[in-house]
Amino acid sequence: MSEAGGAATLRTLIVDDEPLAIERMQVLCAELDGLSVVGTATDGQSALRLSEKLKPDVLLLDMTMPGMDGLSVARELGKAEAPPAVIFVTAHENFAVEAFDIDAVDYVLKPVASERLERAIGRALARRDTSGGAETQWLSEFWVPNRSELLRVDAAEVSRIDAERDYVRLHVGETSYLLLQTIAGLEARLDPDRFIRIHRSTILRKDVIKGLRHEGLGVWSVELESGEDLRIGRTYLRKVKAMAGR
Repeated sequence: MSEAGGAATLRTLIVDDEPLAIERMQVLCAELDGLSVVGTATDGQSALRLSEKLKPDVLLLDMTMPGMDGLSVARELGKAEAPPAVIFVTAHENFAVEAFDIDAVDYVLKPVASERLERAIGRALARRDTSGGAETQWLSEFWVPNRSELLRVDAAEVSRIDAERDYVRLHVGETSYLLLQTIAGLEARLDPDRFIRIHRSTILRKDVIKGLRHEGLGVWSVELESGEDLRIGRTYLRKVKAMAGR
């Protein structure tokens, strides 16, 4: 990280196997404040070598490249003591789950609009400014497909998660989003102090639970703040009742 004119600047490395894509990213980066492009690479191995030598703050990293792909590059960088932030820039939306699993800052779809890149850089700056805080193993955000882009959703805004075959549906206010992920895999990444699984198909944010109701014959349900009742699966009943001190 360097300082220019009193403002913090992100040292940026662009990685893409297509020269025209690199040229376009250089033009977009030149239009943004807070960025200094310190180098470019056209393959994963070169990206790792340049990262070690140039010490960039952020990588604008293509996902699909010959040889070592973007995910492999990001995983290797993550082993460093102070790894750079990674912003994936790709034409493929189907790697978003793997991207947030390795804690990438953002996932930007090509063709890249200047405003979209600016938002991603803003997130990298925000993460750098808060990097002194305690790290957590739990998911704090999701990327979800929405029309022609991937939206970032704060985990704290998700009130309910429902399983739908190989997908999960994230409920955020009056809106919901489908995400290619299993509910069991997602449960393992969610903060158990904030979320609880009440059924094989349902995870709830704890603060939307208004109470528990015994329906008789050992059957219990959860009453939500919205007034809706949801059946508690027998497998999960003990954990749900323990949440209520029972």
